[in-house]
Amino acid sequence: MNIKELLLNGQSFSKLLNQFSIEADDVKIQDEDVLLADHKLEHQEIVKENICIEGKNKDGIVNFFGTLHYNLLNKLAVFEMHGFEQISKPQVC
Repeated sequence: MNIKELLLNGQSFSKLLNQFSIEADDVKIQDEDVLLADHKLEHQEIVKENICIEGKNKDGIVNFFGTLHYNLLNKLAVFEMHGFEQISKPQVC
């Protein structure tokens, strides 16, 4: 199970996406494969990592910055948002 699926199991991350009109399919966790490949972390109970989550909506791209708290053994993940930036689509004349 990947981190995005774990986050989507909780209500708060889904509500965050709804606030910004972002569909779950349009979400990408940057460096997710690197986080999951770190074998030193796989047996720790709780791991905290600073991450960026990119989402796309009709207005452009939204980057969420914050701390990911996760436990792969218990299949739990929580995203604690510290800020975000909205990158608008370029205007076409």
